[in-house]
Amino acid sequence: MNIPNALTLFRIILIPVLVVVFYLPFPGSYLTCAALFALAGITDWLDGYLARRLGQSTPLGAFLDPVADKLMVAVALALLIERFNAPWFTIPAVVIIGREIVISALREWMAELGKRTSVAVSYLGKVKTTVQIIAIIGLLMFPPEQYWYWDMLSLSCLYVAAVLTLWSMIVYLRAAWPDLRSVPNKK
Repeated sequence: MNIPNALTLFRIILIPVLVVVFYLPFPGSYLTCAALFALAGITDWLDGYLARRLGQSTPLGAFLDPVADKLMVAVALALLIERFNAPWFTIPAVVIIGREIVISALREWMAELGKRTSVAVSYLGKVKTTVQIIAIIGLLMFPPEQYWYWDMLSLSCLYVAAVLTLWSMIVYLRAAWPDLRSVPNKK
C-alpha cells in the first residue's frame, strides 16, 4: 500500500459517507456534501500526481483510480437526480453516466486487443472532468432554488460537461473505430 493507493481507497470510502450526509437533515448538510465531493476531486488529482512524481504507479492503482472516479460521479449524479427530480436535470446526468459506462467498456475491450493507448485519457477528457466536478460541487452546495442563480450556473456547467462528455466519447470511439470494424481473422 502506498500513498496514491491509500488516497484512492479513501475516495471510495467517501462514497457511502456522501450518501449518508446527503440524507441526514442537519444544518450544513448541503455544504458538507459539496465539501466531501470537492475532497474526492482533490484526492483524484493528488493520487495521480503523487503516483507519477514518486514513481508509485501500481496495477492496483491503475485499476482502482478510474473505478473510484466513476463511482463517485455516478453516485453524486444519482443523488442529484433524486433531488431535482426533473428531466432537464436527468438528461445531462444520464448522458454523463452512460458515457462513462461506454468508455469504460471500450477501454477494457481495447486493452484486450493490446491497444489501450488509442483510447487513453485525453486533454479533452481532463477538461470534461474538471467542468463536471465544478458542476456537481455547485449543485450539491445549496438546497435547490435557494440561490437560483447558483443553480443556473451549476446546471450550465453540467450541460457543458454533458456536451464535452459526448464530444470526448466521439473522439474515443473514432480512435477505436478501425478496431471496432475489423473482421476477425479466421484460420
